[in-house]
Amino acid sequence: MADSSFRSLFRQRAASAASATSVSPRALPFWHYLVAAVLGAVNTLSFAPTPHGGWIELVIFALFFAWLSRTNGWKSAAATGWAFGFGNFVTGVWWLYISMHVYGGMAAPLAATAVALFSLYLAIYPALSSVVWSLVAGRARFGDEDAATARDIETSPRNAPTWHGAFAFASAWALGEWLRGLVFTGFPWLASGYAQVDGPLKGFGAIAGVYGVGWVLALVAALIVEAVYHLRKTQRLAFAPGIAAIALIVAGMLLSLVEWTTPANAPLDVRLLQGNVKQEMKFEQAGVDESLALYKRLITAKPADLIVTPETALPVLSVQIPQDFAVAIRNFADDTNSSILFGAIGVSILPDGRATDFTNSLFGVTPHVNGVFRYDKHHLVPFGEFVPLGFHWFVRMMGIPLGDLARGPSVQQAFMVHNQPIAVDICYEDIFGEEIARTIREQETPAGILVNSTNLAWFGNTIALDQHLQIARMRSIETGRPMLRSTNTGMTAVIAANGDVVSKLPTFTTGVLEARVQGTSGRTPYVTSGNMTVIAISLILLAFGFAFAPSRKRSGTR
Repeated sequence: MADSSFRSLFRQRAASAASATSVSPRALPFWHYLVAAVLGAVNTLSFAPTPHGGWIELVIFALFFAWLSRTNGWKSAAATGWAFGFGNFVTGVWWLYISMHVYGGMAAPLAATAVALFSLYLAIYPALSSVVWSLVAGRARFGDEDAATARDIETSPRNAPTWHGAFAFASAWALGEWLRGLVFTGFPWLASGYAQVDGPLKGFGAIAGVYGVGWVLALVAALIVEAVYHLRKTQRLAFAPGIAAIALIVAGMLLSLVEWTTPANAPLDVRLLQGNVKQEMKFEQAGVDESLALYKRLITAKPADLIVTPETALPVLSVQIPQDFAVAIRNFADDTNSSILFGAIGVSILPDGRATDFTNSLFGVTPHVNGVFRYDKHHLVPFGEFVPLGFHWFVRMMGIPLGDLARGPSVQQAFMVHNQPIAVDICYEDIFGEEIARTIREQETPAGILVNSTNLAWFGNTIALDQHLQIARMRSIETGRPMLRSTNTGMTAVIAANGDVVSKLPTFTTGVLEARVQGTSGRTPYVTSGNMTVIAISLILLAFGFAFAPSRKRSGTR
């Protein structure tokens, strides 16, 4: 009996001791997450059309990491990352509302809800990155070394910025963005590295791509926060993180001056057409007739080595292109030695005459060469070009045509213009840098010039046009190749191999952009290795960090 009472008393005292030394962290107030969402919304200003937005983004990311460091566990870290992501995406991709409501005919409340839900989904990835960071490096806390009681720890429930945590944040952030560009066919729009095409970290794009730039951005931001923290605490090596951050910024600026590729083959005279056909009438018969007449006139107005039209400039099946149009284009190509790329809807005809396998395609006419070059779009837009399983009901609520298309091969042959190979892609495909890099790696004759043919009229006069141009500029940086963009309403532009915009047409105007473009040859480090560099480094650092977290060594399994 006495022994039983002793054991009971021992358990009570042990429980009291445990409660005295392991205080549950306080829940963060609602305004903490509201501030994170505001930071995310402000981060949208880092992207085009804001000039030099990369510097703004660097400040925003430092503030975000400092705010994330206030969290007291993986759950609050996840909520903070989610709030930041939602604020960024709902303000950064709101233009999807235009395509669904204005051109798709979806009711305004439903279209707005769809954008909000999509933004909440996209925010999962920064939330996931925040959780990984918290689990790998978020155990050390402000005040841990000086706290005399558990109450001191409770009143300062923030994660201390450390070198360990900085590398964990960079790696977790890059992997989160990579996953966002991969899962469910991917949507890497607003990947943080894009804002750096006019920023100080631009030079890292040719080495590790847009996700690698995001990795460096997150690391620099975390190091700045660490430097400020150590400066306030006047600890030893207080300036080391700041010096490292400055060194990375300087390295990014110097790397942007490196020319990874060399000029190859004779330069081409190009003409890029911008028809400015209204989207609401593009697929009506009046719009079809107008487009055919317009592009026949624009194409044959003046010869060039290469003439490019926008995506589906001819809004008809390729087998339905009028005979007079086809003959006029062929004769013009042969007579003037001009190569022509035009957008139309590809189709396969079965032996019984039925049409099947509709594709979003570009067709190329080469002077004095029988047959027609054909490129079929490979990476299709969900809901716009293919319907995900279980979502046909959603597409039926919109009036957008071309709802379910066939895919082309992942790597397709180059279009030869004289002796210059051209790699073409259509619209949304140029947001996937790994796919363009793989095309250059695996083409029998690697392309020296990139061509993007697109139609962003679906999104009206919004920031989508500026953002897409910014994305295309990163593709030039990554590959070391010039990019030609022919669009329906804008931005029609010529981009140099270093990502600079050489010239562009005003948006929502009918016009022709003429330029002389020099192709290149050779491989940047990114073309050689793709995203594997940043993925491998991030996984190794996170695994190492999780195994040897400083707080694990100090306090075991806390």
